[in-house]
Amino acid sequence: MDGIVLGLFLLAAFIGGFASGLAGFAMGFIVSAVWLHLITPIQTTTLIVGYSLWTQGYGVWKLRRSLSWRNVAPFIIGGTVGVPIGTVLLTYIDPGHMRSGVGLLLIVYGIYGLAQPAFKPLQADVAADGGVGFLNGILCGLTGLPGFIITVWCQLRGWTKDVQRAVFQPVMLATSVMTGISLSVTGTISAETVRLYLLGLPAMLAGLWLGFKLYGKLDDVAFRKVILVLLVVSGLALVAAQGWPIVRSSIG
Repeated sequence: MDGIVLGLFLLAAFIGGFASGLAGFAMGFIVSAVWLHLITPIQTTTLIVGYSLWTQGYGVWKLRRSLSWRNVAPFIIGGTVGVPIGTVLLTYIDPGHMRSGVGLLLIVYGIYGLAQPAFKPLQADVAADGGVGFLNGILCGLTGLPGFIITVWCQLRGWTKDVQRAVFQPVMLATSVMTGISLSVTGTISAETVRLYLLGLPAMLAGLWLGFKLYGKLDDVAFRKVILVLLVVSGLALVAAQGWPIVRSSIG
């Protein structure tokens, strides 16, 4: 890895950590747009999962006084069932096409939310929360990206910023742990991946720290706008990451 490639790798790690500290998610979306052009897809997925243990774990610790495990439990239970199903579906569904489709949906939803700042919070029960956790788990198993369904759901519920993060961050942490265990069992973690992990960790942690510092300055309205903007950026990153190789091959 030469100097320019290493610089891009570290910059993506920093920005991903910053986004996670500021909004509680989006690291995987953002770094994928860069890392998939620098390292292998397996390394990218492994690093995202490994760093998510830090970003989500740190977020859960910082917001521990706001946690309500009774609210979080349905999402985690549903996700525990959904993740292995999504993994099985990998043999039938192209995850690249799934990421592109999800990216387009995130772009549409984010732009719509920014254009319609006022909305009526959605009312739902425990069964609905469990169903959302189940779908979130399936898509995580398919794409390796935890959290976009649960993040959108928290937005639709109209919760305050601390309540939202106290729900979706523990869910994303649990999903990352399950995915990490799966990767360890299958033996996909190589010595080169560990080296990249250690190289990028300081940059990611620096971004995470800075993002959390700025998070404390946001009110609920500003937080909602940040989430929506990051959803649009995440959608664009997913579409770019999947579409650029196709465009490059057609040009070549």
